[in-house]
Amino acid sequence: MAVQIVYETHSVTTDNEAGVATGWLPGELSPQGRALAEQLGYRRRGGAVVAVFTSDLHRALQTARIAFDGSGLPIYTDARLRECNYGTLNGAPVTLFSDRRRERIERPFPRGESYRQVVDRTRSFLRDLSGRFDGTTVVVIAHTANRWALDHLLCGRAMADLVDAPFDWQEGWFYELPTGWTG
Repeated sequence: MAVQIVYETHSVTTDNEAGVATGWLPGELSPQGRALAEQLGYRRRGGAVVAVFTSDLHRALQTARIAFDGSGLPIYTDARLRECNYGTLNGAPVTLFSDRRRERIERPFPRGESYRQVVDRTRSFLRDLSGRFDGTTVVVIAHTANRWALDHLLCGRAMADLVDAPFDWQEGWFYELPTGWTG
């Protein structure tokens, strides 16, 4: 039996609202982000969900805690679910590199990492999830680069297409992780 993954991005941050690429910086949810995190909890609590996995970066963990504290669901943090490390561009305006992401699929950001490295981290996370949570539904709260990695690994989409596509927020993305998946 497969693992059903409900993927949610962390809620809106003050950096998102200011057009800043937070990267590996902690980030802080804005008032709108806090409200959206509460709505996430209402959408995903109960039902078949057995666990929540989140990036260890503050904004993702903050989203998970607002959404799921008191629900009885375990919340696991995992550094492999971090956003791409933009290195010297962590905290820089998104406009400095948003149209040049394709160049960073294989080549790391200065003093940072490449999107391929995010894919590799996400692959490692999925390998650990497969087998351990087969036949269940889990929520994963992470970042845009991790969603690209999931689309690439589980849906076969090309990274070049993913990094160039505009971000269209929605109330979760759904993935199926087959039993025994090795990526």
